[in-house]
Amino acid sequence: QVQLVESGGGLVQAGGSLALSCAASGRTLSMSPVAWFRQAPGKEREFVAGITWSANTYYADFVKGRFTISRDNAKNTVYLQMNSLKSEDTAVYYCAAGPLYRTPGSDPNQYPDWGQGTQVTVSS
Repeated sequence: QVQLVESGGGLVQAGGSLALSCAASGRTLSMSPVAWFRQAPGKEREFVAGITWSANTYYADFVKGRFTISRDNAKNTVYLQMNSLKSEDTAVYYCAAGPLYRTPGSDPNQYPDWGQGTQVTVSS
């Protein structure tokens, strides 16, 4: 099992930026797909972005061109750079690690390991 800890959330004005980090311990993330999900109050958890072991990236349509997912295997960390933030981006953001070598999918049930989440609030 891998332990994941998100950080970097906070309050930001619409149009601003935040950078989230997902630090792993217990095992390396290098062979795992990692995804960012988010969940707003009263809504289902939704896929935001994913990255494979080979650094191929995948994005939900609502963040394309604004968010960038990346990974630094030497630091065992995955990042989510969020630019041009909108009020509708307000949510708790979670990172999750999936099965080795698999493409990161949008189904939360595919991910056995989750972080505790970090709150992102975008003011209008």
